[in-house]
Amino acid sequence: MPATNADSYTRTWNTDGEIAAVALPDGTRLRYLKTGEGPALVLLHTLRTQLDDFPALGWSDITPGTSYEEPALRKAVVDFIETLGLEDVTLVGESIGATVALTVSTEIPSRTRQVIALNTYDYPQGVERANLLANVIIKALRAPVIGPVFSTLTNRMILGGIMGGGLHDPKKLPKDFVLEQLRSGSRPGYATADVSYYRALPSYIAARRLYPRIAVPVTFIYGEDDWSKPQERTDAAHLVPGSRMITLREVGHFSALERPEEIARLVTESSASKVNGSNRRSA
Repeated sequence: MPATNADSYTRTWNTDGEIAAVALPDGTRLRYLKTGEGPALVLLHTLRTQLDDFPALGWSDITPGTSYEEPALRKAVVDFIETLGLEDVTLVGESIGATVALTVSTEIPSRTRQVIALNTYDYPQGVERANLLANVIIKALRAPVIGPVFSTLTNRMILGGIMGGGLHDPKKLPKDFVLEQLRSGSRPGYATADVSYYRALPSYIAARRLYPRIAVPVTFIYGEDDWSKPQERTDAAHLVPGSRMITLREVGHFSALERPEEIARLVTESSASKVNGSNRRSA
């Protein structure tokens, strides 16, 4: 895939990876970054900290009429993995990416090595719990008719305020990162997709019914200050046979953004060993 203006931000933090796009069976192209060596590691992002492996997010295709509910994203990721011919995959997802990683493993267990689920997004209200600003804005985005209008009005102050509610220390939110989200979100059709993602929350809650079917090792990782409630975290972990749960102190919902080194360490450790048992600890 030739270099484009869409790639400029990615190149500020990764200079040598291959930026490519894969066409799914329905024609939708998902943009992704291929980098590093070793067993396949597929990273699935949150709604607003994307590299691009979900439809309409980042610089992936925005296709009118596309569903953004959990079953549709699950299918997109399964198609992505199968189209690229990936095997022995470690799925690492955060927020909606974590929910999708868990459900994808039920579709292609033979291709999945393990799942690492960061701050799984599968509970009522979701991002509305971030702060007062998020509560007001997200409710407006989910409202009939006016939702897309509010999406187009999003600016640096509003988006920064909402995303800051996903960090233990809002000051750690990179300003250039917020600007990149606004840049990719200014594309035609994005406002409709944005609203559809927020309205799809019930489908991510419903996805919990699939958790007992998971047959691969699972590690749940939660920030101590994640939007989910402790009981909701425990309930999710209990639904997955043999899963383990780790809690990171002084970390919010966007853990990979706030503590990237710690997340990288945990992923590396889990990838280097087979996860067994149901042990729970804090880090």
